[in-house]
Amino acid sequence: MTSRRMAKMAEAIREVVGMAILAEIKDPRVRDVTVTHVDVAPDLRSAKIHVSIMGDDKQQKLCLYGLESAAGFLQRKVGDRIETRYTPRLTFELDMGVKGSIEMARILKEVLPPEPAEAEDIDDEAEYEDVGGEDALELPDDEFEDESENGGERTTGESDETQ
Repeated sequence: MTSRRMAKMAEAIREVVGMAILAEIKDPRVRDVTVTHVDVAPDLRSAKIHVSIMGDDKQQKLCLYGLESAAGFLQRKVGDRIETRYTPRLTFELDMGVKGSIEMARILKEVLPPEPAEAEDIDDEAEYEDVGGEDALELPDDEFEDESENGGERTTGESDETQ
């Protein structure tokens, strides 16, 4: 078997399982699930589906149990889509990569000092907070008349004869 065939099969399984989880599984335990990637065995008889589940540990375990109970339904959907001698047996595994990267970004944000560009943006915002004070720009009342009076045309306070 070529790795290209395994990659195509993994992608097809990911698409089918992802759409079935999103649209067809009615189990209330299965919520906020993203299929991140699929590993297919070289003999194409088993597939390990890596999922990312949002929520705390309890919600993640509950969702995994829901996915395991729906594995037969999902296998049938996969079997309908791909035409092979054997339909791969599906197993689900929690992918902690997304949560790990979010946690790592949070830690780095706490540890590292703010970038100079961010510091300048903060200073710029402080300068413009006093808008509307004594230095605010005021236009004279006769500069622009109401557009509706002149059929939508803008005019100045002066008449057309003096221009």
